[in-house]
Amino acid sequence: MYLYSLILSLPTENATARQRIWRSLKSSGAAVLRDGVYLMPETEECKKTLLSFANEIREFGGVAYVFHVENMEASEFITLFDRTSEYTELVNELSSLKSLLSSENVHEVLKQLRKLRKTFTSITTIDFFPTEAQKQAEFILNDLELACATTLSPDEPTPTNRVIEHLDIKVFSHRVWTTRARPWVDRLASAWLIQRFIDPNAQFVWFSDVNTIPENSIGFDFDGAKFSHVEGLVTFEVLVRSFELDDPAISKLGQIVHFLDVGGIQPTEASGVESILAGMRVSIHDDDELLKAASAIFDGLLAGFNKGQS
Repeated sequence: MYLYSLILSLPTENATARQRIWRSLKSSGAAVLRDGVYLMPETEECKKTLLSFANEIREFGGVAYVFHVENMEASEFITLFDRTSEYTELVNELSSLKSLLSSENVHEVLKQLRKLRKTFTSITTIDFFPTEAQKQAEFILNDLELACATTLSPDEPTPTNRVIEHLDIKVFSHRVWTTRARPWVDRLASAWLIQRFIDPNAQFVWFSDVNTIPENSIGFDFDGAKFSHVEGLVTFEVLVRSFELDDPAISKLGQIVHFLDVGGIQPTEASGVESILAGMRVSIHDDDELLKAASAIFDGLLAGFNKGQS
């Protein structure tokens, strides 16, 4: 097993520098072998990290060396990088948060949950040798995100396990598309995607009773619909794959939709989009008008993403 080692010594009188370096090394995921000796895995990124620390230490008047070392007893050193205690603390916070979940406080729980998602991401970034603890924490995190989504939208579709087939877009022209009334992010974004890229002449029917679905219509985002959640993908993402809408800007928008519908890694724009759509949903009671207003938001996001790529 190969590792990089940082051996350092800082002047005792510079307490501020010592504290700063110690905190930075801890946040980088470096393992402590002994006082003044730190280890990181043999990757180019870790090498750059330790060299950067070495330069900073020298600027503070200290001494620092980075070595490339080999050790055949890998298990002895891997335990130094163990993150089980951090995952355990996270799981305990998630369990406490789940016990508080209700329809009255779901938004507050969701706010705290997103902070814990960021904590999880931070831990995994420096978890160089993942164990079962990471899988357990991720499972509990995903489970709570799903519970929040279900609380917000009790009729949220159940994901299926099937192969997503590629479809001929011409077959889906001038069709009636049906989905549940009072649409939220995934349904609104999916309807926008259909109207903009799949069927410009689409007619939408928003139903409250599944028994009122028009015959020969194409359903989306409900159980039994032609297009709905598949494994870890939300309806928007399923539509993108089904019609091979391979566009980086659409994919980036899909990340926002995914996060706001079922959780996961939070895109920068997600919070603002959620606030705007939530306000629209409260103030606009006609679903066709709601789609029209939301479409302006999605159009703007798409234009912004495309501009950012040019």
